[in-house]
Amino acid sequence: MDRVILAEKLEALHRCVRRIEERRTASVSALREDIDRQDILSVNLTRAVQLCVDMAAHVLSDTCQPAPQTMGEAFDLLCAEGIIDAEVRDRMRAAVGFRNVAVHSYQAIDWDIVHHITHEGLTDFRAFARSMAALLDQS
Repeated sequence: MDRVILAEKLEALHRCVRRIEERRTASVSALREDIDRQDILSVNLTRAVQLCVDMAAHVLSDTCQPAPQTMGEAFDLLCAEGIIDAEVRDRMRAAVGFRNVAVHSYQAIDWDIVHHITHEGLTDFRAFARSMAALLDQS
């Protein structure tokens, strides 16, 4: 595992989360009415998920696990390695589902869900980041 690559991706994840915190709205109705915030939030949420997938794949390249066949499987394999727990695995798999909707079907985004993620779901990214930071501390 290249520590520099992992550290850079971890810092990028922190930037995405900070940007989401700075630009999230107090209410769902405010989010529905502000297309600029919709763009900022959906792009940063999508980036955050992709960064987590990238970190997972990077870390897995140093294990005996096979290459993940899907983004969600990357988190299954990290869990199998004991790097993340089952709760983080499940939440990151759900985040991949959101990312896929955001990337492939922008009009289908449920802004109620986005609002919830921006207020309640950022803890999932932080939990994942702690697991990745722990790997940096070990090496």
